[in-house]
Amino acid sequence: MQAIKLLYEGKAKKIFETQDSQLRIMEFKDDATAFNGQKKGSIHDKGKINNRVSAALFELLESSGVKTHFVKILNDRNMLVRAVEIIPLEVIVRNIVAGSMAKRFGIEEGKRLHEPVLEFSYKNDELGDPMMNRYHALALGLATREEIDYIEKTSLKVNEILRDFFASKDILLVDFKLEYGRFGDEILLADEISPDTCRFWDAKTMKKLDKDRFRRDLGDIEQAYLEILERISK
Repeated sequence: MQAIKLLYEGKAKKIFETQDSQLRIMEFKDDATAFNGQKKGSIHDKGKINNRVSAALFELLESSGVKTHFVKILNDRNMLVRAVEIIPLEVIVRNIVAGSMAKRFGIEEGKRLHEPVLEFSYKNDELGDPMMNRYHALALGLATREEIDYIEKTSLKVNEILRDFFASKDILLVDFKLEYGRFGDEILLADEISPDTCRFWDAKTMKKLDKDRFRRDLGDIEQAYLEILERISK
């Protein structure tokens, strides 16, 4: 499968058209951004690591009955995916208080939640991806009631699967972001699942193993990403 034309380039990935209208090639970049693009940089081999981590996690979810856009890995940086129409909703699932939730509610990072929190934000970089609820999404016509019901149910299922999987690797799944897309009559989990889109903490030391090391200038960024890949590969 060959890339024919660049269709989209975002902060972390490129999407290419292929000979098959039902398929796209997704290329993972080394570029790193934070705070809605205000902080920019590069993480060595991030694209290669995120490609492999995302592929492994998509395969895990597929084996547990979650439908995704993933088809197969093509090479170090590229994976073949189904040509979905992205729904402009970002879904955030939280198990432990961190990041913006800690700031909004004045709660110290690390507090374990009694049950998972599911949040929506409007996928719009120019507006800073503002938070919204399902009523906003319905009123603005971003998704149907049935689509939102499916997205909520599936996101909580993804959380259960990934939380248990990472716990077996001595990693806490603190929170993560998901995106979905329409593919014919189906809704598929799309985008990526990686240290770029998840908060991972070592279960024993609480060391951050994700993009917070870039956001907060903590150093050892490449090593943290690589450690995630190595642990899930065992």
